[in-house]
Amino acid sequence: MASAHGRLGQQVLAVLDVALRVPSIFIIDAIFNSNSDSGSALLRALGVLVSAVVLVLSQKSLFRFYSLFSAVMLGAASVLVNYYGTSHADTYGNYHAAALGLGRVPLNGPTLWLGLALLQLLFGLGYVALLNVSPACAALVVLDVTAPLWGLVMDLPADVRQTVAAVSGLLLAAHAAASLLLRLKRFYYSCRYVHLLLRHMYRIYGLQLLLEDTWKRIRFPDILRVFWLTRMTAQAVVLVYVVRAVRSESGLQLTWDVFWDLFSNLIISGCDSTLTVLGMSAVISSLAHYLGLSILAFIGSTEEEDKRLGFVAPVLFFILALQTGLSGLDPAERLVRLSRNMCLLLTAILHFIHGMTDPVLMSLGASHVSSARRHLPVLLVSALLFVLPVLLSHELWRRFVLNTWLFAVTAFCVELCLKVLVSLTVYGLFMIDGFYNVLWEKLDDHVYYVRSAGNIIEFVFGVIMFGNGAYTMMFESGSKIRACMMCLHAYFNIYLQAKNGWKTFINRRTAVKKINSLPEVKGAQLRDIEDVCAICYQEFAASARITPCHHYFHALCLRKWLYIQDTCPMCHQRVYVEEDARERTAFFNNNGYVAPGQERPEDVDGPDAPEVAEPGGAEPENQLLEDNDSIEYDEEEWGTQPGLTHMEEEYMDDDTDSN
Repeated sequence: MASAHGRLGQQVLAVLDVALRVPSIFIIDAIFNSNSDSGSALLRALGVLVSAVVLVLSQKSLFRFYSLFSAVMLGAASVLVNYYGTSHADTYGNYHAAALGLGRVPLNGPTLWLGLALLQLLFGLGYVALLNVSPACAALVVLDVTAPLWGLVMDLPADVRQTVAAVSGLLLAAHAAASLLLRLKRFYYSCRYVHLLLRHMYRIYGLQLLLEDTWKRIRFPDILRVFWLTRMTAQAVVLVYVVRAVRSESGLQLTWDVFWDLFSNLIISGCDSTLTVLGMSAVISSLAHYLGLSILAFIGSTEEEDKRLGFVAPVLFFILALQTGLSGLDPAERLVRLSRNMCLLLTAILHFIHGMTDPVLMSLGASHVSSARRHLPVLLVSALLFVLPVLLSHELWRRFVLNTWLFAVTAFCVELCLKVLVSLTVYGLFMIDGFYNVLWEKLDDHVYYVRSAGNIIEFVFGVIMFGNGAYTMMFESGSKIRACMMCLHAYFNIYLQAKNGWKTFINRRTAVKKINSLPEVKGAQLRDIEDVCAICYQEFAASARITPCHHYFHALCLRKWLYIQDTCPMCHQRVYVEEDARERTAFFNNNGYVAPGQERPEDVDGPDAPEVAEPGGAEPENQLLEDNDSIEYDEEEWGTQPGLTHMEEEYMDDDTDSN
């Protein structure tokens, strides 16, 4: 029970922490949106600086700041109430109005000053409580606040009441100034401590980690969401009030066109500045995050890397907004540009969702899971990823003429459809392989060809999109941000993809050459070797390859191993073949059994056999004839083998080749 109350208290403090930082964003946004001619530039800069400092305060300092600010506001409100009550109150005029029979409840003298006395008492108590004033001084402050009301009770002249109210206000202002000055020393030491702390963190962790820590500590995404939603709610209330007023005067009928105009105006005003674009990005982040979690739960994935949709979507939206200058456009053009950016964002989200479903689809196909309940959700999402781009492209081509934006959206949609077809084709190959009990040695080649075709198409689309972006930058809307994005696109989506694809192709070609250079065992010799492949632990059905160190494997398994490193999986000797060694290679299994019709080499005749020197004076390497299961490697020794990492071990368990 206590822990539940503690969690509730922490949640309340977190909500207050976010809510108290939102006004700073409103002030900064108002200063940036105001005309440069209104007000001094120094005052504008000072307002932004103070608001930024309040925004990044610690939680304790933030609560203390708002306590002092609220106390000052209560004192100012008390002074204004005293001034208004002593200047405009007419205690006997209300009796006169009641005597004339105006038919309303009279606001008599005692009712007036008793109500003001109660209000001033609340202001005074709040003031002394927030400033933590001592009891003796608190009584004097309350007496000072309520002193002007005695002029109403005793019906003093107006000038006397105003003088008393002015003196009361000056005394209260002097007390507030003295209280703030007493806290100035503490404020100085707090600022100094924060400066030293920030300098220490900057020297140790760097600027990036310092900014990330501040971003998380003040919950900046939550602040932006609350700011944007509050701003949109206030504007929606204003629009609804205006529509009701116009409807009452002119009899306006509420149609879908009216609702669309209201929604359009609301959306346009929701991205009219950089801070509002950031707020919209934060809202998109929440929606994308929960969409990603829902899809992961639906398809049964638990990968942490797939939960980055809530980060990718807002970053892409903000980059598109900066790239197109969204906040600086005219309202009508801003709505069009926002719609186009949303279409591009939708295609990017669909691409990311495909990246989430593809590993699950490949895992289900490779593991030969027979449960239809596991396959159906992933296949359903894949079907939607194929259908939605088709529908989107059809609607856009039906409504708009061809331009660079429509070309880009269509290219992304076609690319996504092709990627889905590649994933489903590889999934189908794995499922076909699952219906057979024998090893399908050509499966790896088929998967490689399908994925290579998909990667080549993706590379071609990357080049086409680069050309489309270059045309847009030169002839439509060039900007530095667009140029930077094109450079990043050229590096990551064109150069690196081509480099990795070519490296994979070279590795495969080299591995195939090495496999073809090794001797092959077939027929009766293969049946006489009663053992399994040392990599996949499956029996040999058609053939086996013999390494120079006299270990044998499936050609497919050994080829996958050679993609990673050029050593034997059993003894870690280099896999090389010389003509003399190939002629002398004996066909025997990993347990040392020699196939019938073959002679055991002298250098492996037994553990006590003497070593025979090869021509040229070079001593032969020791031949390892142990069984696959009998070799035990020390964990530390295995981890220090050159060129072998944990990622490479996982790669060996994969049934596909990534391009």
